Amino acid sequence: MRIGEIGAGSIAEALELRIGTRILTVNGARVRDSIDFHFLTAEEEIELEAVDPEGTRLVCEISRDPSESLGIVPARDTIRECANECVFCFIDGNPPGARDPLWLRDDDFRLSFTYGSYVTLTNLGPRGLQRLVEQRISPLYVSVHTTNPELRVRLLKNDRAGLILDQLSELLSGGLELHTQVVLCPEWNDGLELDRTIRELYALGDGVLSLSVVPVGLTRYNLGRPVRLLDRREAEMAIRQTEGIRARAIRERGRHWCYAADELFLIAGQDVPAAGYYDDWPLRENGVGAVRTLVDAFHANSERLVPLAGVDRVRIVTGTSMSQYFLDFAPVVAARMECAAEVVAVENGYFGPSVTVAGLLPGTDILESLRDPRRGDLVLLAATALNDDDVFIDGVTLRDVKGKLAPARISAGHELVEALLAGHAGDTPHVRAGGSGPT
Repeated sequence: MRIGEIGAGSIAEALELRIGTRILTVNGARVRDSIDFHFLTAEEEIELEAVDPEGTRLVCEISRDPSESLGIVPARDTIRECANECVFCFIDGNPPGARDPLWLRDDDFRLSFTYGSYVTLTNLGPRGLQRLVEQRISPLYVSVHTTNPELRVRLLKNDRAGLILDQLSELLSGGLELHTQVVLCPEWNDGLELDRTIRELYALGDGVLSLSVVPVGLTRYNLGRPVRLLDRREAEMAIRQTEGIRARAIRERGRHWCYAADELFLIAGQDVPAAGYYDDWPLRENGVGAVRTLVDAFHANSERLVPLAGVDRVRIVTGTSMSQYFLDFAPVVAARMECAAEVVAVENGYFGPSVTVAGLLPGTDILESLRDPRRGDLVLLAATALNDDDVFIDGVTLRDVKGKLAPARISAGHELVEALLAGHAGDTPHVRAGGSGPT
């Protein structure tokens, strides 16, 4: 593990440790990554063995109060990549020439623990699983997809995929807690197979904190190769399949346990459930409850909308799947702001029309949909469509969009934005002037 930052006035600075120094061991135990480092440096008495950027070996003996930070910020770990070739892999749906970061197939338990990303566990052997238990890496987020061993091998194209129930049992017996998910693929893991998966995951006990059922997402580049999208009837059926276990779970465990993702309700043409469906909102980042958060936040805060000087028209940019909700909001926005309010539902030309969420809207398509910018326009963009560097999925930057939309106004910080953003829902429209976003 390499040092990425040194805290000012810290123990590390006093020891004259430098950025780029490699930490080899802590109290004789090898440091493989930042998780190891944090786990091993929880002691009061620490002996660090390190190598500085010039190759000089160092040994540092440290005695400190447990509340005192060492001041060492680890550099970013090398990401563990996926060992699967899932039949529904979204990365296989990338357009030719997509930016390099979009091709990274991560399957890293450290990202699961720290950021809530889902992992399959297929790249972890017995020692890797034991490490998770020893270091209490919990909760973990696990993509199960199916508990049928043979079917999981076929879905993930990995012979180790069939070990999933044994792996989950080992982690649970070690005291870890797990959130699980199924990416639902029609004619693969739906129907009776989904019933089996729900039944067998629930039977593993309280350590399985949740199961979210998420419809498969495909682009024009991998649609039907070999997986297709769910149709309305199949989405309705999947929602019904979750209801029985939800009723049982609320009686036995005090929470509903199993949740259908927002997108299932949208495909089924149904309203998303009321807030009580989501318990304490554990899975909003997985598309479970984000729409309800947005709708309730808007209605709770809409009275804060006021007219804005110089704004004649508000244009709310979103994906096609969320357009109806914003069409419902538009009359309220127009009345309270005393201006026109327009919803711009952008069809995704980068991935194809099967991709309907605002978080994957490319800058090119946004610009194409806003070809008539004029003075007096206030344009709201989706925060989730931008990464931390303010770049859209297709490499177009926010600066590019702002330049080409002039004289339209793209700004942040007014109560209109706060009202629309309250709750931080995944597809919430967000006015951005250059800050960082969650994607």
